[in-house]
Amino acid sequence: MRTLTKLSAASAAPDRAGEEYAGDTKGVDAKRLDKKAAQRHESAIKHVTGQAAYIDDLPAPANALHIAIGLSPLAHGRLERLDLDPVRAMPGVVDVISFHDVPGHTDIGPVFHGDPIFVENEISYAGQCLFAVAADSHDAARRAAKAAIIEIDEQPASLDPVAATEKNDLVRPTHVQQSGDWQQSLSNARHVVSGEQFIGGQEHFYLEGQACLVTPSEDEGVVVHTSNQHPSETQKLVAEVLGIPFHAVTVEVRRMGGGFGGKETQASPWACIAALIARRTQRPARLRLSRGDDMRLTGKRHPFHSRYRLGVDDDGVIQGGDMTLIGDCGYSPDLSEAIVDRAMFHADNAYSLGAARVTGHRARTHTASNTAFRGFGGPQGMMLIEQAMDDIAHRLGEDPLTIRKRNLYRHGRETTHYGQEVEQLDLLHSLIGQLESSSDYWARRAEISAYNARSPIIRRGLALTPVKFGISFTAKHLNQAGALLHVYTDGSVMINHGGTEMGQGLHTKVCQVVARELGLELSCVSISATRTDKVPNTSPTAASSGADLNGQAARDAALKLRERLFAFALETLWPQAGLKLGDLQLKGGMLMAGSGEGKYRIAWGELVQAAYIGRVSLSAQGFYSTPLIHYDREAAKGRPFYYFAYGAAVSEVAVDTLSGEYQVTRVDILHDVGDSLNPAIDIGQIEGGFIQGMGWLTSEELKWNDAGRLLSDGPATYKIPAFGDLPATFNVELLEGHPNSQASIYRSKAVGEPPFMLAISVWSALRNALASLAPDGQCPRLDTPATPERVLMAIAAMQDHGDKGPAGHPREDDAHVQA
Repeated sequence: MRTLTKLSAASAAPDRAGEEYAGDTKGVDAKRLDKKAAQRHESAIKHVTGQAAYIDDLPAPANALHIAIGLSPLAHGRLERLDLDPVRAMPGVVDVISFHDVPGHTDIGPVFHGDPIFVENEISYAGQCLFAVAADSHDAARRAAKAAIIEIDEQPASLDPVAATEKNDLVRPTHVQQSGDWQQSLSNARHVVSGEQFIGGQEHFYLEGQACLVTPSEDEGVVVHTSNQHPSETQKLVAEVLGIPFHAVTVEVRRMGGGFGGKETQASPWACIAALIARRTQRPARLRLSRGDDMRLTGKRHPFHSRYRLGVDDDGVIQGGDMTLIGDCGYSPDLSEAIVDRAMFHADNAYSLGAARVTGHRARTHTASNTAFRGFGGPQGMMLIEQAMDDIAHRLGEDPLTIRKRNLYRHGRETTHYGQEVEQLDLLHSLIGQLESSSDYWARRAEISAYNARSPIIRRGLALTPVKFGISFTAKHLNQAGALLHVYTDGSVMINHGGTEMGQGLHTKVCQVVARELGLELSCVSISATRTDKVPNTSPTAASSGADLNGQAARDAALKLRERLFAFALETLWPQAGLKLGDLQLKGGMLMAGSGEGKYRIAWGELVQAAYIGRVSLSAQGFYSTPLIHYDREAAKGRPFYYFAYGAAVSEVAVDTLSGEYQVTRVDILHDVGDSLNPAIDIGQIEGGFIQGMGWLTSEELKWNDAGRLLSDGPATYKIPAFGDLPATFNVELLEGHPNSQASIYRSKAVGEPPFMLAISVWSALRNALASLAPDGQCPRLDTPATPERVLMAIAAMQDHGDKGPAGHPREDDAHVQA
């Protein structure tokens, strides 16, 4: 029976002041949801009724232009000729632009140079932007884009990141983190276990593709409506491309139909192109990529090629070792430096590596520049150590959970390979123990072992994997946020902040924070679109930090306003009462002080009216910056994360060994969100993150041909999970009674990215099922995505090479590895 959280008909009714969560709590701890905190998403009704306006829903003036992009047909070469006269001659065409029509900056790399807005000479991937055409209709623009005459001196495309690394063809320098003498730890180890893996990329596949609408404004400026996770960066790049001041560009984002990282940096090029057209023609310009163009033009999650050598004792406890991660970055840096860094930071997951070296390479290939994706490299880093846990267990004849528990960070071994101390160790251990018990792990393990012994065709597997995910931007300066709060004379409240809403419920949580601080019902607080002319210089909504940063900034603004109103009440309303600031409180829509007959109170609306008459400012600006964090890149030591979020999942699978097909039959999740800001939204994020992670590891396969052209460029060839892929039993619980050890917003913890890595348990369970077919002491290699084809090939490899290791590779004995 499914136990996904659902909203009942009652909870779908219009909001009522103070209404508690009315959702279906089957399979969910009712105690957790009987709080005002469990409010539904502020746009939920709009989402399900189609009233929520996305970029392509925005009405444009009748004279708006439509833009199409001209793409490179080849992956690598030199552009010898680009004849756009045939494009200009097509019906309905108003303007055509290419590299030499850009008045300002032509490189729009978000951090490092290397991302030209249009190709000038060198072509770096199939699908790269050569030119843009603006026409009176979308169809006319698309037809015209195909009329260009393009001549390219084709050159060989580099598509192998391992070979690129060996040639030192990197988009950024290699980085190394090290703790202790890793070589000595390998030499002294009782056992040395080694392995390698390929981790495939992932297409963001947001429901709303890349889209923007740009209108020219007075004084040669532009207003940009965009589906975008980083409005301030887009403001900067548009201004630089146009050669105008930042203040002449206003970027607005009300909501996105999904982002997942794909709109952190790679939404900006389309806004820049549309702004160029709008400025040149003085007409509104709309750009919306088709799904195929979107997939060809934009980057993905980084594929990784990784390997490890770890020394362990007779109990399977890691003494140290060497881990190497090669990220396939595509043709330019984009965010790859930070993404591979985060993979390195998470190469330990929840386990102490001892004396270890972790090396991260950033390989250049002739593909679209890979970019941010939920987890930001963390999932790829965790995959390697989780493979190692399974490999160690099978080498020593132990259950994988036993090996995992022995290697968890613990007192005496609480320092990471980059020098940060892991806090809340007892929480980590108790969380896993609680899930181990509630999921009946050991009883199910015994039952599955007995089943596999008598089942020749269907094999079942079970795995419990933990998650320890660091929360903060690893670029320190991004850990800041601002907010702007307005109170109107009728008592209604409007909050604006620098975060963006992509369906994750950030706006809902920020409204809840303001309502809580001002003692109001949630219905009294509204939120406006994120705009660069309201809150400037904002950070991207990424790194799971949206609520942490923007919630604190909104709280700061609310506290400032509250203190201002308290001071006004003491000085003007109740000057003779002898009250102090600490005597006042806002609660239930009232300002109250004292008790009994000496109790003072005034309704919120009356208080606001009186403050306005008394000429008290009813607007406040808030700001927050995360404390404590730092990282010395030269020394490769520091505290890059404010805190860690924890979780664990148990997944069970059944595999048909004749076809390679499989089902995920049951999943149990216990996840740590501290003191939840909104349990209903947090559970939804956990469910969604897990399923998206499961898709990454099982079905979402990106394929390029030998010439570097993307073949999986639409829903017919790229398979995201569907409803039928959900586990038949899906139990999700929030860990209670463990507030954040750090002073986050109300001691909550981030929930956007950490649940994604819980899906590693599905992949580990597949390996566990296949290991029942392997010779003793072996666990088969299973690269991802673990499609039925890959599963079947792993089975065939074991059958064909029974005396060899995973995928037919000879096993290295300890002496050989140490030598």
